[in-house]
Amino acid sequence: MGIVKIGEELHEDIRKASSVMCRSINAQAEFWMKVGMLAEANPTLSFNKIIKMELEAADVNIPTSTVA
Repeated sequence: MGIVKIGEELHEDIRKASSVMCRSINAQAEFWMKVGMLAEANPTLSFNKIIKMELEAADVNIPTSTVA
């Protein structure tokens, strides 16, 4: 595990987002980094598709919508 230096403003945004998303500050930063890395590697995928792909890879049962 290493140390990553980030600016104060970004750290504050991570802190705020972590409280909304019920994650630790480190978990929120790691989530954003992982999603960003996946977005760069898969530029045609939307955020929602990336999250769905990750949930499926973790074998999470994703209910399908029945809204018509």
